[in-house]
Amino acid sequence: MDHPDAASGVTRRRALTVTGGVLAGATLAAHAFPAFGAESQQADAIVVGHGLAGLVATAELAAAGRKVLLLDQEPEASLGGQAFWSFGGLFFVNSDEQRLMGIKDTYDLAWQDWQGTAGFDRGVDDPSGQDYWASRWAKAYVEFASGEKRSWLSGLGVQWFPIVGWAERGGGLATGHGNSVPRFHVTWGTGPAVVEPFEKKVRAAVAAGKVTFKFRHRVDEIVTTGGVVTGVRGAILEPSGAARGKPSSRTVVGDFELRAPVVVVTSGGIGANHDLVRQNWPARMGTPPKFMVTGVPAHVDGRMLAITERAGGRIVNPDRMWHYTEGLRNYDPIWPGHGIRILPGPSSMWFDAKGKRFDTPDIPGYDTLHTLKTITDSGYDYSWFVTTQKIIAKEFALSGSEQNPDLTNKNVWQLLSRIWQTPEPIEKFKNKGEDFVVATTLTDLVAGMNRLTGTNLIDLADLKRQIEARDREIENPYTKDVQVMGIRNALAYTGDALSRTASAHRILDSGAGPLIAVRLNVLTRKTLGGLQTDLSGRVLDRSGNPVPGLYAAGEVAGFGGGGVHGYRSLEGTFLGGCLFSGRQAGRAAAAATAT
Repeated sequence: MDHPDAASGVTRRRALTVTGGVLAGATLAAHAFPAFGAESQQADAIVVGHGLAGLVATAELAAAGRKVLLLDQEPEASLGGQAFWSFGGLFFVNSDEQRLMGIKDTYDLAWQDWQGTAGFDRGVDDPSGQDYWASRWAKAYVEFASGEKRSWLSGLGVQWFPIVGWAERGGGLATGHGNSVPRFHVTWGTGPAVVEPFEKKVRAAVAAGKVTFKFRHRVDEIVTTGGVVTGVRGAILEPSGAARGKPSSRTVVGDFELRAPVVVVTSGGIGANHDLVRQNWPARMGTPPKFMVTGVPAHVDGRMLAITERAGGRIVNPDRMWHYTEGLRNYDPIWPGHGIRILPGPSSMWFDAKGKRFDTPDIPGYDTLHTLKTITDSGYDYSWFVTTQKIIAKEFALSGSEQNPDLTNKNVWQLLSRIWQTPEPIEKFKNKGEDFVVATTLTDLVAGMNRLTGTNLIDLADLKRQIEARDREIENPYTKDVQVMGIRNALAYTGDALSRTASAHRILDSGAGPLIAVRLNVLTRKTLGGLQTDLSGRVLDRSGNPVPGLYAAGEVAGFGGGGVHGYRSLEGTFLGGCLFSGRQAGRAAAAATAT
């Protein structure tokens, strides 16, 4: 096995592989691209999608001196796309922050975790297999996360909250799903701070005449000539003053055709298109929920997947997706069906719609997709947390930059106030959100739960029996209850003990109250499959050959290779996948258009 160099994090073999891919792209360009006259070629490259991957690819192309057209169907207000709304979590291995927290992490451990989580099983060693390039992207990404990723971003001014989070803990064997150690690094400034350095680079390139924004340009076709990409055409949408994240008009006021020898597709996933989500929903995840809340803006519609496929690109692993189980209806929505995810600590008790406690590994923060299957198998679209004020005060975090004003605005005093009070956004959801029930007694809590759903599914005596049984396990520092073991394990990690895990206590302890029940909805989020790409980001056709002039990066490419995550994610890897694949595609496209 190759091991990363301590200084760079990139193996010599990996460097040769990636460099070879870039050089191959340049050789392909010299032979495959038609000669563009000055009157026909309008740019060196067209980038479709101004989210994070698109900004990174554009910045790389501009840095290499290329002339770029950056297109998006949305107005300028939504520059940065979905990444702007994110919590800003990034996956690093053996980082300064981990070492500060006493975490011992290595490339070998991270790659073990990634393989156990991804479960690549679709032709890993077959060049025509769906997982052939996905697994190679995964290895390259873990090497990147173990090496230069942090120093590269740090050099751009990005910083991180010093306490490392422990997401997707797994709960099985060492070789199975989950992070063996905390690796979730929250960006100081959340999603906007991840977007900022690349937006600055692109805006500087606009000022220098290297990049031209084409807002409200909806691509409907990737144009090919003799099997070679030569540009795009589509519709110009009417000007829109829609605020960031708000739906914009789809009224067409004109059409366009733009020409360039390279097109880079960075258009995102399918999370806002519930019909497409259900169409691709795999049987292994049960029956698709009839009701879901939406974790992404309406423009995340998946249109460019089919458009790119018509241009010759191959879509792989379309049945792999990542949706959360702890979604809340937003009492103050920005986009249609806007949902917010609870990022839970380990202590809330989790029950199905009928009040039956979930078994391992369906514990808060352990195995998202296993729990999703458990919920869909229950015959209902929702589940319940039963918890206490003491738990939500310390353990509940909400996804989204707008739900974390202290971190997003880099307000240290507001951040420190979490020590002595429940964060204001969580209190607002508790008081205004329709999914919360608050009561001083279990009798009243159950009555409120049944009233909220309009059913009598929750039986008071049965719920009390299960809670009391779990409460008895708290009395000793050891236990047979797996969730209580998880709480003890979390408290042994300084980061969780300081900021993410309440001290072990009985749910029915009146001193920890009031009691709180939270109805949890399925929340759509990420596409894990997508356009198959090689390590240069070149889109491959059904025969495994690059479509000349066509590249892809970000979620539309499964964050690299058509599914770098395999079946499951270790978290903190979506933004990172956009950064890495956008950089790879941008650099390779720049090399391919060198003159």
